[in-house]
Amino acid sequence: MIVTTTPSVEGKSISAYHGVVVGEAILGANVIRDLFAGITDILGGRSGAYEEELGKARNIALSELEDRAKERGANAVVGVDLDYEVINNMLMVSASGTAVTIG
Repeated sequence: MIVTTTPSVEGKSISAYHGVVVGEAILGANVIRDLFAGITDILGGRSGAYEEELGKARNIALSELEDRAKERGANAVVGVDLDYEVINNMLMVSASGTAVTIG
């Protein structure tokens, strides 16, 4: 399955549109991870624990997006947009795009 942020796939034509598809992931924050992330923020540097969780949430959202596109008979998703939110100490990642058939 081709998943792209562009409105088309270079060298391919879109033969059918199957509608908008969305994948979401919401992951809870861990108190110990929060503590270490806070220390990292104070001392400077990157928070590896949060980066790992962010990557996990993004992968889940994109995987759900692909699954929903396949259910509609698509072989690609174009115009993908990723959104990130923090809701009550929980990380939410949503991925949306248009499921299409390309040839």
